[in-house]
Amino acid sequence: MSETDAVVDAAADVVIIGAGAAGLMCAATAAYRGRKVVVIDHAPKPGRKILAAGGGRCNFTNRDVSIENYLSQNPHFAISALKRFSQYDFIELAERHGIDYKERELGQLFCVGSSSEILDMLLTECEWAGVELKLDTRIEKVAYLGEESDNSGFTLETSGGKVVTTSLVIATGGLTLPEAGATPFGYELAKQFGLGVVAPTPGLVPLTLQPHDLKVVEKLSGIALRVEIATEGRAFRENMLFTHRGLSGPAVLQISNYWKPGQAITVNLFPDLDLLELLKDARDKRPKVELTAVLAAHLTKRVSHALCKLWGFEDTMASFSNDTLEEIAISFTAWRLTPSGTEGYRKAEVTLGGIDTAALSSKTMEAKKAPGLYAIGEAVDITGWLGGYNLQWAWSSGYCAGLFV
Repeated sequence: MSETDAVVDAAADVVIIGAGAAGLMCAATAAYRGRKVVVIDHAPKPGRKILAAGGGRCNFTNRDVSIENYLSQNPHFAISALKRFSQYDFIELAERHGIDYKERELGQLFCVGSSSEILDMLLTECEWAGVELKLDTRIEKVAYLGEESDNSGFTLETSGGKVVTTSLVIATGGLTLPEAGATPFGYELAKQFGLGVVAPTPGLVPLTLQPHDLKVVEKLSGIALRVEIATEGRAFRENMLFTHRGLSGPAVLQISNYWKPGQAITVNLFPDLDLLELLKDARDKRPKVELTAVLAAHLTKRVSHALCKLWGFEDTMASFSNDTLEEIAISFTAWRLTPSGTEGYRKAEVTLGGIDTAALSSKTMEAKKAPGLYAIGEAVDITGWLGGYNLQWAWSSGYCAGLFV
């Protein structure tokens, strides 16, 4: 597989823009069919997001994948691709390459080693299939040649010369990790050829808080608790992390995909306990104990003291009536906060929105208005939950496009 800098008046059956998860999967799949495939990326190295995934361990898929794990204006669009290349197909591929992995909670699969094993696997597959990889190459202009028999396809003016191809795949990802070179190029290209774009926003992202809430929360920075967070009828029960700017952790990242500016979120700090019964029992058995001590056994001393002070519940258990105990229970199981915003693309795991699925075939990922143009992966308006779902969409959509380009 070549990694030379220049593309000089090259011709290919397939050009894929983006050497990430979806692009590399598509490239290998198409090349194994005998197609001449060139992958172009403006970055000097491939797969930056793969390497960063899962804290460097790459949460590459999930044991349980369904359409319920995805957001989109039309989430059912993903069904065909996810069935054609499922999580089990990718697990089998990883096992063939000798990648050792382990399952964590909620079906998440991680490399025992590092994320580089997944990237190396994809690059090896591309090399075996004969894919040509052109890195550190900018695309300056793309033109559609039409559908005439001798002139169909696309021309790309790049920093290394002109490339002509019959099939062009947008695998540019979203706007996350701007320091790694993320740009809106893929969306702009889609619009150039008449494809709609659902306005992108940061997804799976920490939430920032209003100043009055932050005064309490920032003092708890670094503490993680198992909670249930809900908004607009959607709830997630996982860990929440207090930060110096607001809230993070898996539960917060999950709910951020559903949160809209101006909406409140509700935090249940005792998702696995009947707090009211716990409080009544403590009052009966330990009436002289401070409420903060009772709650500290479950929340840590810092959280217990900070929230009891915030809500004015600083006394012994014997001093609280049944009505007050109910008020305490509600405060700790239905803590309402209205975030001020998010940490943005700099901290986001994914991009919500993207190329409108209405413009694409769910079977082939080909654009309906521009034959020969395809869009896959994070560039498309399909966004998964935290837990390996976004990489699985990349594998599935990339594989499906690779069968038809």
